[in-house]
Amino acid sequence: MDIGQERVEGQAELKHAASTIPRFSPGVRSALQGYGLAASSVLMALGAALLLANYNFRGVEFPLFLMAIALTVWYAGIGPATVALALSAVAFNYFFIKPFHTLYITREDLPYYVVFLLFALLLTWFSTVRRRVERELVKSRDELQREVEIRTQQADLLNLTHDTIFVRDMNDLITYWNRGAQELYGWSPSEAIGERTHQLLRTVFPLSLEEIQLELLRAGRWEGELEHTKADGTTVVVASRWSLQCNELDKPVAILETSNDITQRKRGEEEIRTLNRELGKRTIELEATNKELEAFAYSTSHDLRAPLRHVAGYAELLQRNAAAVLDEKGTQYVSMILESAKRMGTLIDDLLAFSRIGRAETRKSVVSLNQLVREAQSEVADEMAGRKIVWNIGILPDVYGDRSMLKLAFVNLISNAVKFTGTRTHAEIAISCDERGEDGVTVSVRDNGVGFDMKYVNKLFGVFQRLHRTEEFEGTGIGLATVQRIIHRHGGQVWAESSVDGGATFYVSLSKH
Repeated sequence: MDIGQERVEGQAELKHAASTIPRFSPGVRSALQGYGLAASSVLMALGAALLLANYNFRGVEFPLFLMAIALTVWYAGIGPATVALALSAVAFNYFFIKPFHTLYITREDLPYYVVFLLFALLLTWFSTVRRRVERELVKSRDELQREVEIRTQQADLLNLTHDTIFVRDMNDLITYWNRGAQELYGWSPSEAIGERTHQLLRTVFPLSLEEIQLELLRAGRWEGELEHTKADGTTVVVASRWSLQCNELDKPVAILETSNDITQRKRGEEEIRTLNRELGKRTIELEATNKELEAFAYSTSHDLRAPLRHVAGYAELLQRNAAAVLDEKGTQYVSMILESAKRMGTLIDDLLAFSRIGRAETRKSVVSLNQLVREAQSEVADEMAGRKIVWNIGILPDVYGDRSMLKLAFVNLISNAVKFTGTRTHAEIAISCDERGEDGVTVSVRDNGVGFDMKYVNKLFGVFQRLHRTEEFEGTGIGLATVQRIIHRHGGQVWAESSVDGGATFYVSLSKH
């Protein structure tokens, strides 16, 4: 066997021997160390006492054994201290109480021995109590340190938010001030902590402070809008929330206040209120102006009728009585006067009807659209004389509105469709309805007439606005304006879709209730 193999086998044996050594848990090792300390401290006290006794120093054994017991109870606890007490008592009796080297105690030595035991017990008790108090203090210190760490961590987390958060005691003194409060108000924590909140911020309350405090004590919280003054003197409006903190005895000790800056929102709301007031004033002024214009239009139109009747009457008399003396051109002139007077009369009638719609009171009821459309067809029967029109009328629902006004609107729409299909050999007009939720309907009037260019759709519903020449299609340009005014008075909308030579569709939205 070579040397290397012997070395390997030797290391293996050492490992095996080491593995056979008993291993103790940390608790057992600590207990053995404590009892070892008890034995060694007593032995050291005994050796020192015997050495000093050899040099004729008497009476030192008592304090030496007490020191050994105190040392043991201080560092090892009550169990090892009890062992140290027992060992000290035996050593004290055996070596220092006559008769020496025995455990016999005479009656004369008993008080001395009892005093030693009492002193030892008192020292042990005192050391034990002090050790327990010290452990409790260490535990309290550790708990306080952990609490401080937790509170510090919470404070750091509160500093991460941009919301304003601060705490004040029941005397209104600020005890905590986060970064959000510093950013909003301008004071640092060192400047704010210790100050009175409402004096520092010059708070303006929506109610009296007493009422707010009563609500806070009753409900444990309060929220509302406050006005604060910042460090630079500017004011800010905040939505503030107060939460009451109580101790284990349910006694209020602090108030947590969080705030959000709503200054811009409040300014926006005030601007909106100002604009609404201004809009209300202008609406009243506009309504008054519209009424004046309608009254003026009605009065003017009404007053124009009389001279127009005179013009038409005298032109007819001239045509009948002077026909023999008028040449062809004169007769043509008289005919043009009569035709223009007739068109002017129609225009005045339409204008009066348009004005009356704006001034008339609506009398709403449930109206059958099926019956209304049939009546409107009858109204325009004269315009359809000698023509063949294909009608496609679907099932129409009942709506809620003024029957006479709605009838006038559909008469105008149907008349418009009949007029602009006049150039078609096969004219088609379709009237249908689409449901618009539970409360509304959309009625459409579609024709295959000449249509119009959608770039002029904005002019379609204006008064006296025409997209075709009078020579091509007669009309005053008031019919669709009348339709729009009627539908608007019913809270609906009217619009159109078309293409040149591709027909037109007019849509009307109405309410069912």
